[in-house]
Amino acid sequence: MALYENLNLEKGMYQTKGKSLTDVLESLDPSSNYVGTSLEGLDAFSRQLKRFDIKVSGEGSDTVEKFFQCSNSAALFPEYVSRAVKQGMEEADILSDIVATVTTIDGMDYRSISSDLSEDDKQLSIVNEGAFIPSTYIKTNDNLVKLHKRGRMLVSSYEALRFQRLDLFTVTLKQIGAYIARAQLKDAVKVILDGDGNSNACMGIEATASGEISYNDLIALWAKLSPFTLNTILAPTDAMKKILAMGEMKDGASGLNFQGSGKMVTPLGANLLHTDAISDNLIIGMDKNCALEMVKATDVVTDYDKLIDRQLERATVSCIAGFAKIFKDSSIKLTY
Repeated sequence: MALYENLNLEKGMYQTKGKSLTDVLESLDPSSNYVGTSLEGLDAFSRQLKRFDIKVSGEGSDTVEKFFQCSNSAALFPEYVSRAVKQGMEEADILSDIVATVTTIDGMDYRSISSDLSEDDKQLSIVNEGAFIPSTYIKTNDNLVKLHKRGRMLVSSYEALRFQRLDLFTVTLKQIGAYIARAQLKDAVKVILDGDGNSNACMGIEATASGEISYNDLIALWAKLSPFTLNTILAPTDAMKKILAMGEMKDGASGLNFQGSGKMVTPLGANLLHTDAISDNLIIGMDKNCALEMVKATDVVTDYDKLIDRQLERATVSCIAGFAKIFKDSSIKLTY
């Protein structure tokens, strides 16, 4: 009998600090042991689903009650919920396109670091022999990063869900993940605009014509951001329509590129991202490699006790995260 079929699964596996059930299972049953076998390509959790013949997606997916055929298989249910929520977060996520780095912490208190660069610091002038080398000061911020808990309460009886197909239940869980991702994006945009409490609010410029955005305004945004690189633009629906309607965005070569590769032309080569987390009268230009740090106190966490022992009933799915600015001048807002 294969190793994965001999593992004793119990809820204590969820108590390993900093590790998900999948991580714990991988340490006990490494995927490297299955290279060249029919199970290659499955992670440790997926092998456990196969062990208990639980199909969570596609045609012929099983019902929720399949997880509760025995105590070992019931221990897999909270991880299934977490993975479905994470999948929904990933599908709705644009945070990865605006976050420079992700820091995972073990507690709730965290101070980021920053470096307030003057114009002289950005120039890096020639240093003559024997002369003093200019210093760049890196300091710990005065205020803690504000962490927010985002999540939903799952409320249902086991009887109401036991005969529902898992692929349908997965859709609901993925939507919860999408809600969490959108809420975290709003937190990130707020930090970009207002700062993280350490006197680092976003600088701004005004459009040449009120209520309109011109190509010259985008060039002004690009110039103001220098020496940082304008590689990302966040825009609400109204601003997206104005940008995409520019004559510079509709030339023949751009159309051929879109038709041939599916890649939409972007202003000044920046990645143009649509979001409703910004008010309709401004856009944000930023250097995604320098602007924002995401701080995570937890990954997606489920009430595993309730999901295993009470078979759903009332259980929370949540994630704790916050954001900190790295370089103050690496993001600029354009008000129109």
